[in-house]
Order: sequence, then structure tokens, then C-alpha cells
Amino acid sequence: MLSGNELFDTIVSLGLALALGLLVGLERGWQERAAVEGSRVAGIRTFGLIGLLGGLWELLSRSVGEIVLGFAFFAFAVVMVTAHVAEARVSKDFGATTVIAALITFGLGALSVRGERGIAAAGAVVTTIILSLKPILHSWVQRIEPAELTAALKLLLISVVILPVLPDQGYGPWRALNPHELWSLVVVIAALSFAAYCGTRIAGVKRGILLTGLLGGLVSSTAVSIQLARLAGEAAQTRLLAAGVLVASAMMFVRVLVVATIVNPNLSITLSLPLTAMALTLFSCAALYARNIKPVAIDSFRLRNPVELTQALQFALLLGAIFLATAAVREWLGETGLFLLAGLSGIADVDAITISLSRIAAADHSVRAAGGAIILATLVNTGVKALLVATLGGSKLGSFVAWPLALCIIIGAVWQWLLGG
Repeated sequence: MLSGNELFDTIVSLGLALALGLLVGLERGWQERAAVEGSRVAGIRTFGLIGLLGGLWELLSRSVGEIVLGFAFFAFAVVMVTAHVAEARVSKDFGATTVIAALITFGLGALSVRGERGIAAAGAVVTTIILSLKPILHSWVQRIEPAELTAALKLLLISVVILPVLPDQGYGPWRALNPHELWSLVVVIAALSFAAYCGTRIAGVKRGILLTGLLGGLVSSTAVSIQLARLAGEAAQTRLLAAGVLVASAMMFVRVLVVATIVNPNLSITLSLPLTAMALTLFSCAALYARNIKPVAIDSFRLRNPVELTQALQFALLLGAIFLATAAVREWLGETGLFLLAGLSGIADVDAITISLSRIAAADHSVRAAGGAIILATLVNTGVKALLVATLGGSKLGSFVAWPLALCIIIGAVWQWLLGG
């Protein structure tokens, strides 16, 4: 015999089970609203009853044993599959989404009565959202190329398969090489790059140069700048190409801030103002160039897929070398050596030195020195991009990007000096 409070709680749980079923059923009913009445396996009413059914069997299992709930679920699954097969023979539609949704709804109803109301409610909402996203998800799948699917699987390989088995301890001189830590940082960089790459693919380069610079700059600002510079000979709107280069260059500062914050959150305080100031400077100059100019599609633009095992291994080797070099120069030359290493590293890459310096700052709390060295690396990298654009894109494009990048370097140099560099 249930007490008053227990009875009220049970009624609320059963009501929630019914409501969650109605929620899922609402989406299923809407999707199949054009079907003839009685031709569907389950609609809004049926789904509501399925949720309630799961809750009632969970309630009954408290008295006669948990195994009863398992048998009830099995029997329900048999009924649903049988009904689906009979319907499929007539409609020739063999999709099993509604059956799977019904089984999930039964489980959600049981969870609700078991006391996991939050999990049950969240599960129902997520299930309904996934069901409603069918057109969007199918559109995305149709746009996925084989190389991109392979890249996603490679990202899972390096993160889910390889990372957990690597030893989590230091090796080598100064114990600077921790395989697990090093590879986890490789995974972080690969994931950030792949997410930005997917954003570019979903948005499409036909949306315009500025959007391509915005998203592509998170993958590789140097690669985007080089490709836009090469388009200067075939595109009449040099100002718009310059704006794309500036947007991509600005996104490099955003990427550095994100990476540094992930590795060492304390650095965000030191780096947020200077990196944001430099990024906003370039964004403002890009907006100045792009105003009153019609967006142009760039069909010839190609952004390289950022997730390749060879690339991951190369970045891991580079990162390991930077870790060793950073430990060595800190030991032998102190902070002066860190700035020298940052300047040299910034010629080719800012990710590796950003990660290494952020890691060191977390270990010995030299946040100001690390922040100044990271800013120096971004300034050197910005200067290199300016030279590449001027060389590949010609003097006209070079002149458009020169003064904004120079202004950005001056701002960064002042901040770097203020940080004690």
C-alpha cells in the first residue's frame, strides 16, 4: 500500500511517462500526417500509451521482480516488429525509425517511473529533435564526400582508439615527452581544425570570400591566405580578396586564444586583450574593404582536409620537438631563450609553440613570459603571411594587406613589450 506522498509521486511519474510519449508521438504524427487513418504503426495517441505502458510495467516490476520488465519489453518489441513487417508489405516502406522510436519511448516511460525523470525528459527531447532533423541530416549525408567520412573515422581512431593506450608519464630529457599528453593535444588541434573544415563545407565556399576566410582561418590562416593570394590574378575584386586574407589572419588570433585557454585557462587573462585587439583591428580593416562590394563565389578555392594520419604524426613529431626545445632553452637560456624559440617557431606554425608555452606556464606559473612569447610567435607568423601574400598575389594585393597587418603587428608589439618581452 502506497503512502500519500508515494502515491502522488507515482502519479506524477506516470503522467510524465505519458507526456514524454505524446511528445515523441507528436513528431511522428506530424511526419506521417498525410497517411490514411489507421495505416500507421503508431501515431501520437499510440506513442503516449507506449510511454505510459513502459511506466506501468516498471511499476509492476517492483512487486514481481525486475525480470518481468525485461520480458515485457521483449514482448512489446515483438509486437512492434510484427506490426511493422505487416505494414511494410503493403506500403513497401521498410524504414524502422518509428519502431525504434517506440522502443525508446517504452524505455523512457520506465525510466520516468523508476525516478530518473530528468534523464527520461532529456532523452525524450533529444529523441524528438533527432527525429525532426531527418531532412537536414539527409542533406548533410548527401554532401559528405568519401574523403571527409574517412577523415571523421580517422579522428575517431586517433582519439578513441590510440589515445587511451598511450602511457601517461614523462620520458626523455627533463621528462618533457608525455605520450598521452602530447597525443591528446594532437587530438584537440585535429578536432578544432576538422570542425572548422566541416563548417566551411556545410556553408559552402560559394557563400563568399569573407565566410571562407572566417571558417578557413580556423583550419589554417596561412593556407587560406596563400590560396586567396593565388586568386588575385583571376579575380577583379582585389579589395575583397584582401578582406578575405585579413579575416583569415584575424581568425589565427582567435584560434591561438582558444588553444592556449584549453591547455592553460590562466593564460586567457593575459592573452585575451592583446589577441582580441589584433583580431578586431584586422576584422575592422576587412569590413572597410568589403563594404558596398557584392560577395563573390570562389569555385576554385580548395581547403585541404585537416585530418590525416600522416599529418597527425607529423604534428606530433613537431610538437614533441618543440616540447624538448622549450625545455632545453628554458633550462639553458631562461626566458630569453623562450622568446627566441617562439620567434623561430612562428615562421612556420603557431599551434605547436602555443601549446608548449601554455603547458610550461601551467607547470611553473610563468604566465606573463609565456604570454609575451606566444604574442611574439603570432606577430612573426603575421609578418610571414604578409610576405607570402605580397609575393604570390602581386603588389596591388600586397599593398592592400600590408598596412592592416603592419598596424596589427605594432599593436601586438606594444602589448608584448608591456608583458615584459
